[in-house]
This record gives sequence, C-alpha cells and structure tokens, in this order.
Amino acid sequence: MQKYFVGIDLGTGSTKAVAVDTEGNTLSTAQYHYVTSNPQPGYSEQNPYLIWQAFVSCINDITSKLGGEPVAISFSAAMHSIMPVDKDGAALSDAILWADSRSGDIAESIRVSTQGEDIYRHTGTAIYAMSPLCKLVWLRENCPELFNKAYKFISIKEYIWYKLFGVFEVDYSIASATGLFDILALSWYDKSLAMAGLNSEKLSNPVDTETYRFLTDFNKLLPGISKKIHFVIGASDGCCANLGGNAVRPGIAALTIGTSGAVRVGSNAPIYNYKAMTFNYLLDKKTFICGGAVNNGGATVDWLLKSFLKLTNITNETYNALFNDIKTVSPGSNGLIFLPYLYAERAPVWDSKSSGAFLNINPKHQQQHFLRAALEGICFALNDVLKAVENSSQQIEEIVVSGGFISSPVWVQLLADITGKKLVLQQTDDSSAIGAIYLAMQALQMDIEPIHVKEAKNRVVIAPDMANHQVYAKIFEVYKTLYFNLKESMHLMHDLNN
Repeated sequence: MQKYFVGIDLGTGSTKAVAVDTEGNTLSTAQYHYVTSNPQPGYSEQNPYLIWQAFVSCINDITSKLGGEPVAISFSAAMHSIMPVDKDGAALSDAILWADSRSGDIAESIRVSTQGEDIYRHTGTAIYAMSPLCKLVWLRENCPELFNKAYKFISIKEYIWYKLFGVFEVDYSIASATGLFDILALSWYDKSLAMAGLNSEKLSNPVDTETYRFLTDFNKLLPGISKKIHFVIGASDGCCANLGGNAVRPGIAALTIGTSGAVRVGSNAPIYNYKAMTFNYLLDKKTFICGGAVNNGGATVDWLLKSFLKLTNITNETYNALFNDIKTVSPGSNGLIFLPYLYAERAPVWDSKSSGAFLNINPKHQQQHFLRAALEGICFALNDVLKAVENSSQQIEEIVVSGGFISSPVWVQLLADITGKKLVLQQTDDSSAIGAIYLAMQALQMDIEPIHVKEAKNRVVIAPDMANHQVYAKIFEVYKTLYFNLKESMHLMHDLNN
C-alpha cells in the first residue's frame, strides 16, 4: 500500500477530505454536506455534531476506498466559530458561525472606542460581528446564564479535536482569528479577555499548527485508523489555502471565491491597515497570512438566480447557458453597476448594516446585463480589498485563484480583466485541504518543495485583456464612491426594517 496523507477541511457547508500521495497526486476525495440554521434574522448557527459525523464519514470513505490507513490526517477549518461547552467537551448550544451578525452593534462600539485600534493591532483580527470577541460580549450581555455555565468557549475544530483526544487545544491559526489572541506574543491577550469578561482558563491551550497527537485507544467510529497515525492540528482554511496554492511568497496573492470571498498574501510580519482592517492570521509561528474577506461571493449569484430571476432546478447546463449569455455583454454591462453587499460586508467597509444595490438601470438592460453586472460587482469588491492590501504592503504580480468560481472561464477572465493581474489556476482540488496536508508533511519533516515544482509545471495562467482593464479601471473609480454615497440611506432603511 502506497503512503498517503489526508487533509480535512471543516467548512461552513460541508466537510471535505482529500487524500494525496507523497508526490502530490490526488488519490481520493470525500465530501459530506450539512445545514446551517438561522433561528432569527442575522443569526447563523450550526450543530457541531453534524460536523463530527461528516468528519467520521469522510475518513471512513477514504480508508475504505484506498484499502489502508494514511500516514497522517491534518485539519483545515473555517474561522470565527465559537460555542460554550461543558467540562466533557459537550456543546451547550449550537456554534455561532462567522456569518452571524447579531453582535454588529457591539463590534461598531468597540471599533470606535479608544481600545479598538489597540485590540486590532495586537490580535490581527478585524473588529466586526464575525469576531468571536464580539460574539462573546454579546453572549455575556444577552445570555448570562449560558455564558456563566460554560466551562470553556471553543471553535468547531477544537470540538472535533477534543472528541478525538480529550484535550482542549487550539492552533495558533484559529486562535489568531478570534480577536482574543496576541499574534506577536503567541498568547491570549489580556485586554481582549477583559472586554469579553473571561480569563484564559475559559479558552483552550494555544499550540503550534504543526502539533500532532495519536489516538490513545482504538476508536470504533474510525475502524481504519490505528494508534500510530499522526493527527496534525493544522490551521485555518484561509491560511491553508495560501500554503496549498504556494502563495506564501512576496508578490503572490491567493484569491478565493466560494460562498464568500477573500484576498490573502503571505508575510513575515503583520500588514496593518486599521481603516480597511486587513486581517493578520498566523499560518505558523513565522508566517502571517494577511488580507481581507468579503461576505458576498457565490451566495450573491445564488440569490440572483433563485430569488431575482426565479430559476429552479439549476443544473450545470443552466449555468453554462447563463454564462454564455454573459459573454455577449460588453465590459461594464452597458452602464449597469452593482454593489454586492447583499449579506452586508466585511473588508474594506466593515458595515453590518450595508446592503446591495443595482444602479443606473435603464430600459435597455436585460437579464444578461444584470448577471454580468453582478459578477463584475463581486470582482470589484475583491479588487477593492486587493488594492487595500497592496497599498499597505507591496505590489502583487500574480494571483493564485481557487473556489467554486474557477469552474467558469467567463468569471475567471472577468476577474483578470478587472484586477489587471495574471491569474494562476494551480490545482482543482480543495486548496485548504491540500494546505493542511502540506502542514502535516512539514510536521513530519518532509520537503514539499518538489511537489510545488511539479505543480508549477501544470498550472494554467490567465492573462488580463488590458483593453477591458482600462474600461474597468474607470468604472472601479465610480464603484469606490457608491458605498459612501449610499451609507446613510442603507442605515436608515436597515433600521426601518429591523
């Protein structure tokens, strides 16, 4: 049986496993989906046991297909989840996810306070409703009985880790996305803890992202895994995606569009921008992954197709036909412009009361214009983040792209034209799971550079159409003014409807 590694990505909508051999070849994949709940407007929660079940199913699928156990299993996970647990690691409530906006007012009050910038610079996490710091303040103020009952507050990855090993540990990467962790001192930050109303005993023990453990007993739920298999704690999904796409070197960015979207660059030091609140998360003790995330990616396109255009039973053929229609529309969508803040927005505006808008509609605009304008708006939003990162650090020469959007050549080309950057498609498997595998290989002192060299030979490069880029550069200048011109009206309408 050949040696192989498994990367597990604990995502918001699904858990995915990727098995890779020592030369970087993908041997097998498995994926299990689950639902999020929205018990009230602005709430986004998840039953952690569903993720545990998906994790177990993914591992068992892989080991059954390949007929043997892996050398190591390593984790990637979505950031910003938080939930109270008892001393046995049992959840006292569902996990509150990154998309939950109930603590928006708390985040805004912290952001404008005298402590706001200090907390941002020490923790590297933007002060927004997604931050566990803000969620904990909300829980303390609104659910004091639950808050006081908690033995610890942990993320979904920590929940899985505890179920495997019976210890409360959190990797530096997930910790660095909480707003509670000092990214330079590598310890919980006292001022954040005081603001949240807890002490470090209420949180897990922070450990390096290459930390590994072994099962102490046979786990009957994982019959294909013995006590000699390394379980590597890994990092967050964004940091793993940069490592998986080999986008940790100067001048290279990673850009992902899935449900949401993000732009990330590797750096040996934090890249601060308090106005845009670019994030600074840890990949390992020496590497920061810096950038910004947006709320509105594929979820915005789904809304447009299902709620706006009322399409049902959407298939791959449906998408292909729609994207073919988009190709017939000139850059700029005949003057139609879209501000894609349907689900409010993170970087660079950080406004939980922001909303989407189509502007400059006229009778000439047809379905395909709205579709293209929506894609252009999503790409403008990511370009806005890209510019904020560049202005605070260095020029980006190329962008490694990943996420569901790469299945559409039209969308990928449109992003290249708007950013004016060379895009690189390096591999189609889950880059976060692949990055988790690379962390495992590094933990076991294996050299991953030969794999990167092999990947570089197979990468696909998409060059921008510079004539189109010149058109988009002018429209982007208009795009950047829209939020500030509409902000007051957005807030008034938000308050009227909530």
